[in-house]
Amino acid sequence: MKQFTQELSEFGLSLTPAQLEQFSRYQALLIQWSKRMNLTAIKDARLIQQRHFLDSLTCATVTGELHGQRLIDVGTGAGFPGLPLKILYPELTLTLVESTVKKSQFLQAVVDELGLTDVRILTDRAELLGQDSAHRQQYDWAVGRGVANLRILAEYLLPLCRVGGYMLAQKGENAASEAEEAHSAIDQLGGDTPVLHAVHIPDHDATHYLVVIEKVGQTPDRFPRNVGIPAKRPL
Repeated sequence: MKQFTQELSEFGLSLTPAQLEQFSRYQALLIQWSKRMNLTAIKDARLIQQRHFLDSLTCATVTGELHGQRLIDVGTGAGFPGLPLKILYPELTLTLVESTVKKSQFLQAVVDELGLTDVRILTDRAELLGQDSAHRQQYDWAVGRGVANLRILAEYLLPLCRVGGYMLAQKGENAASEAEEAHSAIDQLGGDTPVLHAVHIPDHDATHYLVVIEKVGQTPDRFPRNVGIPAKRPL
């Protein structure tokens, strides 16, 4: 993982030998489980390090240290970006949300294999969690990677953020246009103006963006709407 370590240093990040070992074991599990279920189309170890691990860890360039923070990762899939951030910041309190049972089972296997603590895995929908007092407006950060258009994702994430917290969306080259289209939705949900941070992954032509939105007001009780409605009728 020498090249992975070098690339991390370009973002001002570093890992201990123990953390590198955790990433190595995570990678092995991902490759192993992907042989029997659809976790990732990327099977090459080097590309996993770059397109999944490094890409996830770039979130730390805008969140800063997450020790002692509460972060919820919605639609986490194989654990991105939540689990890499947990490995980087062991004292992070992490909640992973994944609606597919088999993917949740994989996430639990990773958590057990890596000996991670303070990680909760929920096989649930963001719309339901956003109306649950145990999760509504309880998180310092709510994050999503490739989950949905920003208009939809804002309705999933902002209700989960406390006032003064943030939502973070990992987006591709359409980030600016999505952010422009989402202004009304974000405003209705209690969010501030989106701030876009460009990220350049080595050997990858497309520019990625970290879209950060501060939660500046309470989310009205009517949001999020019922399961499926945000995607069918975006704000």
